[in-house]
Amino acid sequence: MSHGVGTGHDAPGPGPSIPSSALADTVLERLTVLYPAAADPGRARSSAAYMKHVAPFLGIPTPGRRALSRTVLEGTARPEEADCAAIALRCWELPEREYQYFAADYLRRHVARCSPGFVPVLRHLVSTVPWWDTVDVLAAHVAGPLVAADGALRQEMDAWIEDDDLWIVRTALLHQLRFKQDTDTGRLFGYCLRQAGHPDFFIRKAIGWCLREYAKTDPQAVGDFVDGASGRLSPLSVREATKHL
Repeated sequence: MSHGVGTGHDAPGPGPSIPSSALADTVLERLTVLYPAAADPGRARSSAAYMKHVAPFLGIPTPGRRALSRTVLEGTARPEEADCAAIALRCWELPEREYQYFAADYLRRHVARCSPGFVPVLRHLVSTVPWWDTVDVLAAHVAGPLVAADGALRQEMDAWIEDDDLWIVRTALLHQLRFKQDTDTGRLFGYCLRQAGHPDFFIRKAIGWCLREYAKTDPQAVGDFVDGASGRLSPLSVREATKHL
């Protein structure tokens, strides 16, 4: 698998190469028959508008889409990392957003099959056709488990928090969202301070969200941090962080 990093449609240069995968061939063949057959043009228009036209939609509601996904995957083998990469990258090449939802769900289910070598693929997915609907799943349920499985990837997140791409930054902020008592609080609070002055709504919201989530585990620590960071965190971040304190 190539370790080259692509930054999506808005930047030049290729993304990671797509590995050959018989499993991906089967999955994509089924997927591109079953999903379009369930398309609803009216719902597709409203979904695209709700998501600020980041991508076109087929218009399949989530319960129906997941039922179709189960049919797509019926009888398929457990994937290897190359299969996960091939399925995700090929879904990301298709225009309609539901294919990316399928891939994100698939990676969430099979992330334990992936090694640190999957990170270039993850970065490509986060930074290509990016919006919160895919990025947040990838952050909490792919980046997070990869880091939890190999602590050396914490240094990768240290680099991502400094990135120019706001969606890479958001992924770094949110990757510990499900860590609870295993949260690296030094990194959690340090990342929040590092990006406290970021002007973008999605970063300020993510700072508040990751703090609010950790407050379910240690409300005192979050309260003390927010108090100590008074004047540095945006009002939005503070409001989100302290919502349940």
